[in-house]
Amino acid sequence: MSENGRNPTGGEILVQTLRTHGVDRLFCVPGESYLAVLDALVDAPEIKVTVCRHESGAAMMAEAYGKCTGKPGICFVTRGPGATNAMAGIHVADQDSTPLILFIGQVARDMEEREAFQEIDYRRMCGPLSKWVAQIDQTHRIPELVGRAFHTATAGRPGPVVLALPEDMLTERAEAPATSHYRVVESGIAPDTLHRVQLALAGAEKPLVIIGGGGWDQEGCDAIRHFAETWDLPVAVSFRCQGYFDATHPNYAGDAGLGVNPQLVKAIQDADVLLVVGPKLGESTTGGYTLIDIPMPKNTLIHIHADAEELGRVYQPSIAINTSMHAAPRALASLPAPPDIAWSGHTQEINARYREWSTPPANEGPLQMGEIITWLNEHLPEDAIVANGAGNYAVWSNRFFRYRRYRAMLAPTSGSMGYGVPAAIAAKQLYPNRPVVAFAGDGCFLMTGQELATAVQYDIPVVILVVNNGSYGTIRMHQEKHYPGRVSATELRNPDFAGLAEAYGAYAERVETTEQFAPAFERARQSGRPALLELILDKEVIAPGQTISGLRAKALNQGSAD
Repeated sequence: MSENGRNPTGGEILVQTLRTHGVDRLFCVPGESYLAVLDALVDAPEIKVTVCRHESGAAMMAEAYGKCTGKPGICFVTRGPGATNAMAGIHVADQDSTPLILFIGQVARDMEEREAFQEIDYRRMCGPLSKWVAQIDQTHRIPELVGRAFHTATAGRPGPVVLALPEDMLTERAEAPATSHYRVVESGIAPDTLHRVQLALAGAEKPLVIIGGGGWDQEGCDAIRHFAETWDLPVAVSFRCQGYFDATHPNYAGDAGLGVNPQLVKAIQDADVLLVVGPKLGESTTGGYTLIDIPMPKNTLIHIHADAEELGRVYQPSIAINTSMHAAPRALASLPAPPDIAWSGHTQEINARYREWSTPPANEGPLQMGEIITWLNEHLPEDAIVANGAGNYAVWSNRFFRYRRYRAMLAPTSGSMGYGVPAAIAAKQLYPNRPVVAFAGDGCFLMTGQELATAVQYDIPVVILVVNNGSYGTIRMHQEKHYPGRVSATELRNPDFAGLAEAYGAYAERVETTEQFAPAFERARQSGRPALLELILDKEVIAPGQTISGLRAKALNQGSAD
């Protein structure tokens, strides 16, 4: 009961429950459906509120927070359009195994099942994208169900949870039971299973480790590095998980994702022992399910995953281990290496092939993206965070930037456009002393570019690099490969991005040549304000080492040959 002798409202109970679970920040777009929560937040100044300009941006910021911290990112949106707008971020959290809790304001309980204003059944809508969806219909059950949401979001394979909040439930008063901070349930590896892993690796000739997925932290990455160094193992990362293993380390093998190094493909196929720690072995990591035989791999496959249902889902491993990415790296780090390691030359060769692959080529036009990435590699500190959304422009930062720390890369496994800008804003709020750079294509930026207003409102000095080639480049690339010369729905007429950023109140410059980039970047960083650099890229540059003309000519020649 509150100090004035009255029971608290549902909104007050909810905010107090968030406090109990250690929530220090939430992201939202306000709505009348959860006014009682907004009112209760006035009396909870320790919970910082970031007000966003679109629900997709709010959900993506919450997802980036969850990605960086391992704690559930918290997002509040209103019913109907607010909820549907947020689904882009929920899909990212689902495919990236990120803990997130989305709270959705809902119509009053006495209006349900009438198609009331903005009414949606969120169990049906959000079920395929979430670990759990529920509606809190009884005010006194808020602590119970919110506690379950925190536990579910962080247990096993992390992921998003959705809770609907009827408007009248939040204004109703009740006496709510006490609760305690959520605890992440840990599972270990049985000693005899760990011994089997040790024996399998010790008998290998061409072993390869692939790490990735959700649930990691910097300590886990350090433990895997120690394990790799002790055993002199080559270590690759799964799609969008650069930073889990230092790219400058001599054991680094590169990333097994889209546009994978052909030499890494060969290493995966030739590996006699394939130790997979964390990834679910989805489409991107397996080259469209072609690199590993289904269902029985020819490799000795050791698959470690936090979700038991992922083990054997596509590939039947020789050794399947269901444990967390907190326990697995530490257990592996405890294994003593054999006295004679037969594959050291193999590890060195794979690393050499990665270094060749990650050396950027020249491109058409006066702006050389490869030289820009090289400059960033040399001038950004190792704790810098680089975010991106999706598009061919992201190949430059994904393939050629050398990520050094856990979550130095913030990028969507789901391939969602628009992710980079909101993710960078959330990361800079979380780590104000670390440089944060967002890459965005011209199409990608305008998906969530309005969140630049959020960065200006809260004085968040991110640097956004908009790579402008006047097209949806990835789709144009596929058009030229499959329908050469038949351009449809991929050309863009863009605004003056630098002028647009200045209108928001950000620092901005237009960069047309390689020589202009470094001084412009330094001015942007020293401005102390949110900043945007518009990089004008030749339209011919469709991807590193590829041009529109070259793709078209190749496709036409193949068509003639057929």
